[in-house]
This record gives sequence, structure tokens and C-alpha cells, in this order.
Amino acid sequence: MFCPQSGALKRKLQSAHGNPPVKRKRKLSINTFRKGAIATEADRREEGSSSQKTLPKKQLTVKQNESQKTKPFIKTSSLFKNNPDIPEIRRKEVQQLQENVFTTDSFSQLELHPHLISTINTVLNICSMTSVQKQTIPVLLQGRDALVRSQTGSGKTLAYGIPLVQSLQGMESKIQRSDGPYALVLVPTRELALQSFDTIQKLLKPFTWIVPGVLMGGEKRKSEKARLRKGINILISTPGRLVDHIRSTECIHFRRTQWLIIDEADRILDLGFEKDVAVILNALNAERETRQNVLLSATLTEGVTRLAHISLNDPVSISIADEIQKVPEPASQTDREASSSSNCMEQENFAVPETLQQYVMMVPSKLRLVTLAAFILQKCKFEKHHKMIIFFSSCEQVEFYHELLVKVLSGGPESEQPGRSPLSSVSLHFLRLHGDMEQEERTEVFQEFLKSKTGILLCTDVAARGLDLPQVTWIVQYNAPASPAEYIHRIGRTARIGCRGSSLLVLAPSEAEYVSLLASHKINVSELKMEKVLASLMKDDRFRLHRPGRKKSCGKNPQEVRERATVLQTKFENHVHSSEGTVQWAKKALQSFLCAYTTYPKDLKHIFHIKSLHLGHVAKSFGLRDAPQNLTALPTASSKRKTKPRPKRSELHKKTPGKRHLAELLRSEYSSGMDTAGAKVKKKKKKKQRKAGNQQIPA
Repeated sequence: MFCPQSGALKRKLQSAHGNPPVKRKRKLSINTFRKGAIATEADRREEGSSSQKTLPKKQLTVKQNESQKTKPFIKTSSLFKNNPDIPEIRRKEVQQLQENVFTTDSFSQLELHPHLISTINTVLNICSMTSVQKQTIPVLLQGRDALVRSQTGSGKTLAYGIPLVQSLQGMESKIQRSDGPYALVLVPTRELALQSFDTIQKLLKPFTWIVPGVLMGGEKRKSEKARLRKGINILISTPGRLVDHIRSTECIHFRRTQWLIIDEADRILDLGFEKDVAVILNALNAERETRQNVLLSATLTEGVTRLAHISLNDPVSISIADEIQKVPEPASQTDREASSSSNCMEQENFAVPETLQQYVMMVPSKLRLVTLAAFILQKCKFEKHHKMIIFFSSCEQVEFYHELLVKVLSGGPESEQPGRSPLSSVSLHFLRLHGDMEQEERTEVFQEFLKSKTGILLCTDVAARGLDLPQVTWIVQYNAPASPAEYIHRIGRTARIGCRGSSLLVLAPSEAEYVSLLASHKINVSELKMEKVLASLMKDDRFRLHRPGRKKSCGKNPQEVRERATVLQTKFENHVHSSEGTVQWAKKALQSFLCAYTTYPKDLKHIFHIKSLHLGHVAKSFGLRDAPQNLTALPTASSKRKTKPRPKRSELHKKTPGKRHLAELLRSEYSSGMDTAGAKVKKKKKKKQRKAGNQQIPA
């Protein structure tokens, strides 16, 4: 008779001798190891079931812990688990508005000076007019005011530059340099000022007696005043710097100013320069009331319309998109709700170049950094010959990601030099551009990226308006823009003047409704799958997980793609946590992102709400392993306001910085060059007056 106790004892004794019974036979897991080494697949097959050993749980746990020290360990679950589901993008296919950029008409058909036509053909290498040039130039040659609206990259600078030069060179009394400004061109940013100056300078090549000049923040005021004293006939300036000279430079005057051109008018108003433009208009009207006025913009906002009413006199409205835009009102209630999602935004349909392909990619917060890196590698290393611009929402992010990508993807600044890249024959060349940089450095970076055939420019919206950067093939919007109009201006840096280009908008799953908002403005985007971008990491063996006995994979195994993505994420995290300084830098960049996220318009809060973000997941995209606990302690403008101590009663009578001072701080992104030297002098005078008053009061 069989006794259960004796049977159990028998099995126990058999286990001790190393020959487990058939009933206890089990499949060998990856955590079962031979003594002293990790068992390979070949060894497992040779040993067979007869040589397998079953160890007690405690011994097995100890052996597993010991073996894991020598085994390469990658925890893919931390990156690819607990992510929100990526929603299916449901959008109604819309017919996108497109402008016919080129025409068959040549400049020789216009009544222009032969030397000017020759310069356009030989120096600028342009033979035929664009649609906006064909409609605008004849109107301006007649001396009429004009409100010009056309898509970005359609040639608006030449649309006003050619009639301006034609008008000035044909004046009866030859222009003298000492006459001062005959034309004033206002632009929102320093980079656009330099670009416009370069274009006008080329047009003036045969007419050397007409002198162009540029005024902008960051340059020395003393040298600008000297140029103004000598004389500038075509003055190109940012609004803030010009107002500064109107108030402080005696030699500046507008007695002979016959042209006022406001380029990128909507952006000038968006940046809060409306009061500065009013000051400039008053200064012009005080000295000369009659002149020709031109407003140019890619979007027609309420502010631009208001500015047109006060600055233009019986203008001709030129809108290329209006010729194409003959679409019926939205029929369904869903379409009407989508089109009325924003009251502050102009409900207009935007025209985009026909050669532009637009994509959107849904990426969970934890995977944003590795997905961006994989996309950069795919386009700029494996496919090559790509020139890319990546837009961020803050200067701190630009600085942080530039340093991080250079160190991890390029192996440091030294590897960017030809022939010294340890990664491949193609070196990744990263540049950065934002409003907190010194003007000299900004100009240097702008010119370098302008002339280069490849490269990756990380920037804020300082590069989103008007800049003509040739051969840019990809625009990546890492942080979503605050409006469809801003989206149009960003993607307008590519597919310019008939060239081909592509754009990518990166959204979190909670931001998927933004696609419907774009569709309501006739902006059609196609979805690009995140998995397809991450699969490009299979081409780079630096991110391969090395395991003993593992063969090199040739396919696109999803598990191996995840492992490689985790290896890349680990490299980013190791660099960030290599020093306390880089950790603080990452936290500061994270905080700047969160601050920028709270500034989306109220009408978009249902799409971009700070409460929809998972702080720990977002921290991963900045190379941080955990959600930071002390963000408010970081030295940023917002934290300074929060931690500011309450003033004492004796200090309550002192004036605090008003809205005007705050506006100047916010405009530092597009700094006008205005300083507070005058304010400091006034404060010193007030202090002296107070002291003198206190001395006169009897004790």
C-alpha cells in the first residue's frame, strides 16, 4: 500500500541526488542557470531533461540574483508600459486650399528699369513672377496703398521691394544719402530684418546712390546713431528699436518718407508691438502725412484689419487664397462646432504650398525623447541630405535639448567635425536659435544654417516668421503651436517657392483633438505611426542590446525595437544624471515647458490642459528618471513671483513694476534692444528729491 509520506520522502531524496522524477519535470526558464555560468541555448539542448536540477526556492533566488549581476539588464516595461492608449484619429478629409505659386509672366512685361530687370534675373536668379508678385507690383507702381495676404514663401519681400526700388531710382531729383529715409520697412524679428536688408541690397546693386540700412536690438546704439547721421534712404527696423531712436536720437527724421511697409504685420501685433507701431505712425504723420502704405501678412487677423484701418488710405486688398477659396459653409453640426472652437481666432481657411506634405504623430509623453531622436537619426543620418528645423516652446528647452542631442547622438562637439565622428561617416550637425542668445551669436547661427546644405536647427518661434531658409526639407513641431495661424507660419519655413518639403506635428494622446481643429481650417494632416519611426533604431547597432549567444537580428522585431529604444533612453538618462548641474538643467527645462503649457488660449484648454499631463511621464522626456519634487525652487521667473516675500508696510508706497515693464520682459524673445537706462536715471533723481525733502522736514 502506497504511503503519501513515504512517496514525498522518496521524491525529496531523488531531488537531492540530482535526478528529478518524471512527474516533477518542467520546462526550463531563462532564470535557470548552470553553476558558475549562464546556460546557453546549445548547452541546454546537450544537457537534456535528465541533467536538469531543481533547487530549493531560497537557493534558486540567490543564484538568480548572482547571475543577474553578470547579465545585461534592460527594463523595457518602464518605458513601454502604463502609457495611455493612442486614440484613432477621426477626422473628416478636407480639401486643402492651395495657391498657384508661379505664373508664366516674366518681370520684363512690367515697366521696370532695364538694370533692375537684369539684377532680378542674374543676381537673384529669378525669371518669372509668383502670383502675389504679379498682382501686387502693378498696384504699388500706381502709387496705391495695399493690404497683401498670401501664404508664406510666396515671394512677398520682392512684391514690395521691386516697386520700392523702381520708385526711388526714378525720382526727378536724385536721392542723396544725407536726405534721410525715403522708405521705412518694419519687421518683427532681427533675423527677418537682416534677410530683408540683404534682399533690398541686392536689388539696389545698379543704383549705388540709394543707401539701405538696418536698425535692430542687440546692436550698438552708438554705431546706429552714426549711420543715421550719415544718412539711410531705405530704413529697415524692428519696431522697438525704432521707437527707442525716435525718443533718444535727435538726427532721425521722416520729412521725406514716402513709403511705409509693415511686413509680417500679424506677428508684429502678436508680440505686443501695437503701441510701438502707433508711436511710429504718429512720428511719421507729424512730419509728413502723405505717403504710400503697404501691409503684408500670411494671415488676416482682427488686429491686422484694425491696423489697416488706421494706417492705409483707400487700400487695394490683394488675397491670393480668396481666388481659390470658394467653399460652402459647413453643413453638419459637428463641422460647425469644430469651426467655432475658438472665438478669438479668425475663422479663416489657410492656403499651404502644393508641394508640402503634412504629418502628425501621436506619442505618449514617456516616449517623446527617444521618438524625436529616432526621427532625427532616420532623416539626417540614414536617409541623409536633409535639413531640419525643430520648434520648441521655450528658450530653456532649446538649450537643454541641443546639449543633450549633441552629447548623445553626436558623441560631443568634437564628433561634429568632418572625419572625427565615432558613429558614422555622416555627422549630425546641431544648431540652436532663440531670443535669449546674444545678437552676434544669433546672426552667426542664422548665417551658418542659411548657407549649410544639411543640419538640424533647434529653435523657438523666433524663426517661425518670414525667414527664407533654403533647402529646408523637414519642419518638426515638438511642442504644438498655440493657433492654426502659428502652425501655418512654422511649416512655411519649408516648401518655399515651389520646392518640396514635409512637416511633422508631435502630439500627446490627450491632444488628439487638435487635428480636428486644424481640419476646421482646411489643414489636412496624415498620420505617421510612432512604431515606424522607432523601427529606424534597428539600423544603428549602438543601441543593440548585447546578449551572449544572441544572433544579430535582421528584421524589425517589435521586442528588439523596444529594447533598442530603452537603451537609447538609458543613454539620455545617464547623461542627464551624470552631474547635479545637468539634473538641475533638465528640471529647469521641464519647468519652462510646463509654464509654456499653461499659456495656451482659453479656447484650447480642453485640448492642452496642464492637468492632463502625467508629471512622471513628462519628466522621462527630459531624461529624468523620476518626477522632480522641487520644481518651484528652481530659479525661473514664475517661481520668483511665487516665492516673493510680502512687502513691509513701509515699502507699500513704493511703485511696483507695471504692465508696461512686464510686457518688455515678455518681449525679450524678440528683443527690440530697448534698455532701462532712462528709467534708472529717473529713479536716481526721485531718490535725490526724496532725500532733499526729508532734510527740509524739521525734527
